[in-house]
Amino acid sequence: MKNLTIQEINTILNGEIIGKTTHSITAPEQLDLAKETEISFIGSKKYEKYWVNSNASAAIVNEDISIEPGENKVFIKVKNADLAMSQVLEMFAPDAPQFDEMIHPTAVVHPTAKIGNGTKIGAGCYIGPNVEIGDNAILYPNVTILDHSIIGQNTIIWSGAVVRERCHVGAFCILHPNCTIGADGFGFRPCPEKGLVKIPQIGNVIIGNGVEIGANSCVDRGKFSSTVVGDGCKIDNLVQIGHNSKLGKCCIMAGNSGLAGSVTLGNGVIIGGSASIKDHTTIGDRAIIGAGSGVAADVEAGKTMLGYPAVEARTALKQWAILKRMAE
Repeated sequence: MKNLTIQEINTILNGEIIGKTTHSITAPEQLDLAKETEISFIGSKKYEKYWVNSNASAAIVNEDISIEPGENKVFIKVKNADLAMSQVLEMFAPDAPQFDEMIHPTAVVHPTAKIGNGTKIGAGCYIGPNVEIGDNAILYPNVTILDHSIIGQNTIIWSGAVVRERCHVGAFCILHPNCTIGADGFGFRPCPEKGLVKIPQIGNVIIGNGVEIGANSCVDRGKFSSTVVGDGCKIDNLVQIGHNSKLGKCCIMAGNSGLAGSVTLGNGVIIGGSASIKDHTTIGDRAIIGAGSGVAADVEAGKTMLGYPAVEARTALKQWAILKRMAE
């Protein structure tokens, strides 16, 4: 168990210490569950009222805090409590699962595969022909990388994930358990003689650097060319990205959201949970799609959209207010 003083924690945060405590810190915890030896955080003024009943001896707080820490308690005042708390979580993070050997003897690595220096490959992994894996990558047990795929340096792929043939994953990415990169796009056409005819999906997936893709999410390969996920994108669990979609840099997609085929997202787009985007739709830079919304037409840069079908947020709120009054 780690045991850090407030001063040791603040050497990383570089904040202002308010108050004093005799307790050392053994872990971070949320306000209502924290013990005396734990540190919490107050990321918004609306949570200040909960501090009085918290057993935490310390909290990370924003500079606009309007309460005092109290007896034998301490605040570390910073510009952004959320970001500072992420640093505290890193300090106390437990060690990652260990590897006894760099390449487990039960892993199957094709002789034509190129494995970088310092790369670790766990039990039951399969690495296909002509695969390239960069330096210091980590593949946890039962990962599958199929033919001619490329995995960048320092990328971490968790158990059960599959990267299908000819797909590219950049450097410093994280693929969480059971996500699938490069499954066939959903393409069928009716045929009088044969019923639904499958359209071959001969493209691939290209994932940029610093991308994180959550558990059980799917990025389908292109019918032609590539499905692209830009640098720095963060994809939650249970997300569907359809064939030939293009995501710009640093997009966010929350859980259960989905893009149909050939959707284009600009840079910094945010897609809320369970939102759905129609095929061949373009969403401009920094647009926000609210949770549960259904987008059926292009969205201009910077717009916030709500509802099903989605309309601009101000319009949606007016519509909901009118419906509420009618119901009353």
